[in-house]
Amino acid sequence: MPVYETDMTKSETIFAPATAPLTLAILVLPQSSILEVASTLDPMRAANRHLGRDAYRWRIVSPDGAAVPLTCGIELPSHGGLAQAKGADALVVIAGFAQWQGAGRDVIRDLARMGPRFAAIGGIDAGAWVLARAGLLGGYRATVHWEDAEDFAAAHPETEVVPDRFVIDRNRFTAGGAAPAADLMLHLIRARHGAALALQVAASFITSARAGGEPQVAQSAARPPPDLRLDPRVSSAIARMEARLDSPEHAAAIARHCGLTARRLEQLFQTALGVSPAAYGQSLRLQAAKRMVTDTRHPLAEVALRCGFASASSLSRAFQRQYGKPPSQMR
Repeated sequence: MPVYETDMTKSETIFAPATAPLTLAILVLPQSSILEVASTLDPMRAANRHLGRDAYRWRIVSPDGAAVPLTCGIELPSHGGLAQAKGADALVVIAGFAQWQGAGRDVIRDLARMGPRFAAIGGIDAGAWVLARAGLLGGYRATVHWEDAEDFAAAHPETEVVPDRFVIDRNRFTAGGAAPAADLMLHLIRARHGAALALQVAASFITSARAGGEPQVAQSAARPPPDLRLDPRVSSAIARMEARLDSPEHAAAIARHCGLTARRLEQLFQTALGVSPAAYGQSLRLQAAKRMVTDTRHPLAEVALRCGFASASSLSRAFQRQYGKPPSQMR
């Protein structure tokens, strides 16, 4: 377990043995993922069921007090605006796409004012962006979704950004996405009520907890799911592609890294995924480009450079073939 997690249990923190109920105010921003909301709430619900009492309590708040539209089209009911967070032990911000629109100047101002009142403050996925904008992560270690890590580090140099699944630093905690949020909540349950309860909760969802210090990218959305039982050499090649989106290598170079010939790597990819290494690598880079086009304001020339394309025009041509429209229209 990382040192910064272990040290937390030795001080006054929500991540420590406790018998008193814990109340969380959860600020959910528009265009958050329902999976991130469920990953945060359901472990607490399951813990209460196993304990037979309400050891964990929560209230959902939103920027304007209204129901929150999620990415799946469902509206999440809210208990009210941010003022309803008053009195909670901890505040958690869940954010996804377009967090800068969901958290306007009024929300950032209120978070900056209210933040010190909570025993702990956390962010899920782009929630770290919101906390940093409110000045609540300066001098702390934190994580954010792996696709945003580079931009986040550049925008907020006062925060030490690490690629971990989740991070706990004193009274701040952050998680990189939905699955890491569940890991974080299981860690909270284990810290407060012991490993046995955490195992029971994990078993309720037929899953297991992963350590916060594990890297996010090993479970990135671009990586094929575990049930495909990929040849380890294919997994190694994909990991190398993911790590070099801005400077893609030829298949021959990737094959050498994996101890294979280019022909053998081609065969393994065709068998496992039905595409060539080059085609799979380009799909990874186009996925990253699509996220930057829709979720950031970077110029297309910069998007192209950071996703391994020679120019904005070459990116646009590949983008058009993949998604049926140029990046300018999708933006």
